[in-house]
Amino acid sequence: MNEFITFISEQSGKLAEQTLTHLGLTGLSLLIALLMGLPLGIVISRYSRAATLVLGIAGVLQTVPSIALLGFLIPVLGIGVWPAIVALFLYALLPIIRNTFVGIREVSPTLKEAALGMGMTDWQVLTRVELPLALPVIFAGVRTAAVINVGVATLAAYIAAGGLGEFIFGGIALNNVNMILAGAIPAALLAVLVDAGLARLQRLRLARFRQAAFTFILLLPVLSAFYLIPGAGQTRLLAGFAHEFIGRADGYPGLVKTYGLNVSTRLLDQNLMYEAIHRNQVDIISGYSTDGRLKAYNLRVLDDDKNSFPPYYAAPVVRQATLQKYPALQSVLELLAGRLTDSVMTELNYRVDYLHQSPEQVATRFLKDTGLWRNKAPGTRSGQLVVGSKIFSEQYILAEIIRYLVEGHTHLQVVTKTGLGGTKLCFDALRTGAIDLYPEYTGTGLLVILQPSQITLDSLQGNKEAVYQYVAHQFRHQYGLDWLRPLGFNNAYALVMRDEQAKALGIRTISELKRYLSHAKE
Repeated sequence: MNEFITFISEQSGKLAEQTLTHLGLTGLSLLIALLMGLPLGIVISRYSRAATLVLGIAGVLQTVPSIALLGFLIPVLGIGVWPAIVALFLYALLPIIRNTFVGIREVSPTLKEAALGMGMTDWQVLTRVELPLALPVIFAGVRTAAVINVGVATLAAYIAAGGLGEFIFGGIALNNVNMILAGAIPAALLAVLVDAGLARLQRLRLARFRQAAFTFILLLPVLSAFYLIPGAGQTRLLAGFAHEFIGRADGYPGLVKTYGLNVSTRLLDQNLMYEAIHRNQVDIISGYSTDGRLKAYNLRVLDDDKNSFPPYYAAPVVRQATLQKYPALQSVLELLAGRLTDSVMTELNYRVDYLHQSPEQVATRFLKDTGLWRNKAPGTRSGQLVVGSKIFSEQYILAEIIRYLVEGHTHLQVVTKTGLGGTKLCFDALRTGAIDLYPEYTGTGLLVILQPSQITLDSLQGNKEAVYQYVAHQFRHQYGLDWLRPLGFNNAYALVMRDEQAKALGIRTISELKRYLSHAKE
């Protein structure tokens, strides 16, 4: 508990910024949904046939999973605020349209006939009779939409739109429970407070309720403006960093410590970084040195001239219980040791990321080219091995290589559980026995999972063999997990820019980037 309070205290400025952004996203999307949903609800209250179609479409949109909806919007709108706003707007539409329709239709026909009999026009009947009487029902829909959007808005951080989801995604990636809670608790409290506040308005007497409801609607543009506050004062270059990179000691904090780097950042999913820089939506990303999209998108890795990034040699991490149960497994897996050099892994990633070959196809070709391929032996499988992976192409490829290799050289049946998300999810799945092994990186094992003291880090001096031996020993001793021999490649963090832009600005190293940013602020 003390650690959580300390974390909140240290991150209070960032938490306030994320909360304002979260409120702004919710307010802006709700305002747009009201501007469209209220007229639609009024129109379909007059035309019953149109009501079935409009409510049906809005209902279908409501059932689409939020991640899937963002996936549909990203190719059209890119990353950032607009796909997030559109997604939240679509989720808010159904309760507003439906409640407007129901509220107006439930107004007594006798009252409407009396109003018409007094000489009122249709517009006067709507504005002076139907809408005032339907307002409590309409407001209930607004309340529902607001609470939905507060919850769904956490996913905005997935596409660099900010909000409290930044702490949640970052905490999952960094195995940091305090960070997860720092995002989840305020998001939950915000939803509760919004619901309770709007519920209190609904309990007011009718005359005061109408005033309060209209005041709330008029305040939505002010609430929407909160989204603009955190974006003020950006430097000339904008960085798109993965949630894991921004919080890891060997990521952005390490760059700040080593280079004094200070750049405006957007947090986004690591699978969207390359698309973002390719579309000119960011200028710098936290890439990976063996990623195939470096070649595909003509990107430049800035030279880490002060050696801020530690080694990240990949190796299978396996449960000791699994190795004891299947004694032949280790020798089979270590057939891969040293086979995957930096250039080989970059080429495999390129085939998947840019040529759109399947990980299964790329894995099969690699094993055949290296003479390790064997057809799956016929007959009954004598056991089952569960292989996990994180959620990016390189991990998918490695998982398929391991699957085909093991099934070809043993009688084990291999099941893959790919796309487990960040380090925390994979490591927890391995430690609890949900999976038997997954490919991990020495730098990640050292800094994200073990998190040793600075004295220990200094003693390792970034030496690849020393880091590997330390990680292997600690995992075996603390968790009963074995690091097998490294696969051969070093997929280290890297700062990446578009090659054309880097040339134009004369930036080849991280130190030169630092100097450029310093001059741009002057």
